[in-house]
Amino acid sequence: MNATSGAQPLRIAIDIGGTFTDTVLLEGEDRILASTKTLTTHANPADGAMEGARRVTEAAARKLSEVTGFIHGTTLATNALIERRGAEVATICTEGFRDILDIGYERRYSQYDINLEKPDLLVPRERSFVIRERMSADGEVLIPFEDGAIDDLLAQIDRSGVDAIAICLMHAYANPAHEIRLRDLLAERRPGLTVSISSKVSPEAREFDRLCTTVANAYIQPLMESYLARFVAQFEAEGVTCPILMMTAGGGMCTVQTASRFPIRLVESGPAGGAILAARVAARAGLDEVLSFDVGGTTAKLCLIDNARPQTSRAFEIARAARFIKGSGMPVRIPVIEMIEIGAGGGSIAGVDRLGRLTVGPKSAGSEPGPVAFKRGGTEPTVTDSDITLGYIVPDTFAEGHIELDPEGSKEALTRVIGSRLNLDAVATADGVSRIVDESMASAGRMHAVESGKDLGPRTMIAFGGNGPLHATRVARSAGVSCIVIPPNPGVGSAVGFLFAPVSFEIVRSRYALLGSMDLDDINQLFENMVAEAKGVVSQGAGNAEVEVLRTAFMRYNGQGHEIEIALPDRALSPGDVVPLTAAFEDEYRKQFSRPVPGMKIEILNWSVRVATRDGQIPPAPQAPDRKAFVGYETRPITCDVDGTTKEAAFVARADLSPGDIVPGPALIHEPQTTTLVSVDFTAEVDAIGNLVLIQTQKGGAL
Repeated sequence: MNATSGAQPLRIAIDIGGTFTDTVLLEGEDRILASTKTLTTHANPADGAMEGARRVTEAAARKLSEVTGFIHGTTLATNALIERRGAEVATICTEGFRDILDIGYERRYSQYDINLEKPDLLVPRERSFVIRERMSADGEVLIPFEDGAIDDLLAQIDRSGVDAIAICLMHAYANPAHEIRLRDLLAERRPGLTVSISSKVSPEAREFDRLCTTVANAYIQPLMESYLARFVAQFEAEGVTCPILMMTAGGGMCTVQTASRFPIRLVESGPAGGAILAARVAARAGLDEVLSFDVGGTTAKLCLIDNARPQTSRAFEIARAARFIKGSGMPVRIPVIEMIEIGAGGGSIAGVDRLGRLTVGPKSAGSEPGPVAFKRGGTEPTVTDSDITLGYIVPDTFAEGHIELDPEGSKEALTRVIGSRLNLDAVATADGVSRIVDESMASAGRMHAVESGKDLGPRTMIAFGGNGPLHATRVARSAGVSCIVIPPNPGVGSAVGFLFAPVSFEIVRSRYALLGSMDLDDINQLFENMVAEAKGVVSQGAGNAEVEVLRTAFMRYNGQGHEIEIALPDRALSPGDVVPLTAAFEDEYRKQFSRPVPGMKIEILNWSVRVATRDGQIPPAPQAPDRKAFVGYETRPITCDVDGTTKEAAFVARADLSPGDIVPGPALIHEPQTTTLVSVDFTAEVDAIGNLVLIQTQKGGAL
């Protein structure tokens, strides 16, 4: 498609995933000129990104030099932590607290597992150093920091041969003076070291979480600094002149410079873009309760969205020793869009375990070698191989024709690895793989909803990603969801979401106070400082754009261990705010735990500020179109996902559909980067916005 005018801003978004790199070129507010998927090039991810950029600019007859906005998200930070490809890190803690990482919370994540594998927290005890100093919880100096104490510390660092240092001194969130002085001395005496300090990375109470976050940041900082510098240089050499902004886990954007200082905030940035897209689709379609369903080549991500706002969190875990067990990974405290992620994507490898059970994932074939059908050296069958065998993926329309598929290779691998052991043919094997992976995704969604005190039944699923539309009806049926929305360009949904994300930065500070007797002058000064700092970061990427400030307090009853997030007014606090804030806390506490606790004092541990550019105006949905049956389509044989029989499915190009068109299942609605499977018990309709709306018209077992 050619652009008709060069007057509109031209923006590009690139999302580098574990299997595919998605690229989208957008003109104006929401006109997508071109999009594409390329295989991720793990040796140098920028190569695959550059190939995608060239494809979309050529398709739109534009040049990279015309781009005025560039947003990038990557899984490199996540993968480096999972695959342990970071720097050699040492920690420096307050004397007497050397073993914070080893002690943790003194819990076993699986109480009765005698072969328990502890989380790998990246720093062994021999690289855990200490220095004499001490702050109180109020930020008062109890033991002064002496510059001369660094000499012995430097000798230990030199002997360890580390590349990076994570500094986490006791109560540095309350007074960072000692951490800053130690960082400056290290920079002066050992300029080659990368140094992260907890008072900048995660200035919150709870030493273990704060240290883990700082260690993770230090671990990936050299890698990410090098990668981002190469990425920027490579695109500048091709004519890009605008700043490149990075997507963060919290659903906002920041500059490359900020990302280089705090690369831990880039973890899970790609999935965050998908949640932003789903929230925008929900807002425009008027959907209050949504389940975002994003399936790529490596993982499936599910997120709950209420009133067009994704569920958020302050903490999550990385690289769990037991993938689905809480407490088995490295805790990280950063702003993040909360979602559940499982190893169930198109590249997830299927096999038979030692008990003779069919298994799928979490290991993925990724892009190298990829599924067997890709003919890139893969020998183990994957979910994509199963979908090809079942007829859901048609080789002629796959990946815009850039990847030639080998359906016979898929069948051979399924039979060789699984069918021969379970006495099944290729189709029956593929059907088993499909049912297992779909149930895994549905179970993850149900579990996530229950943990959040919510129900999936009344929700609308918004499905996207390269494999989301292909599995949506199958997963929705199992999860009890009866309505699905497939937005335009779903195959590159996360990259599209990048284009609607705000430039933002969030800061959290720990400052203990009782709600009824807090020092308002002190708290207001704290907020003033945080707002100024956050605005300074946002201005680097947004200039003088109008921003909004969101203030939050994390409250709990006196003596409790965890807090509830309560919104604060965007102004200085006054004595008159105590009563309404008390009511707001008790109301939220009642929602989560049935009833408040009378007579208990309310305390606040953390205070938060998020500064973000204002969202653009979401255009209203057009009037509902007249409904009409779509005719004139071809058919393709598929294995029905309800009863396992062969059925003729309508084979429809999404580009041929217009608002109001109705396509009953079974059907395959194909487009350049993905295919939507309309199961036999669903009907697809195009709404006024161009979304595909899939409604379950009958129960799957009643055909």
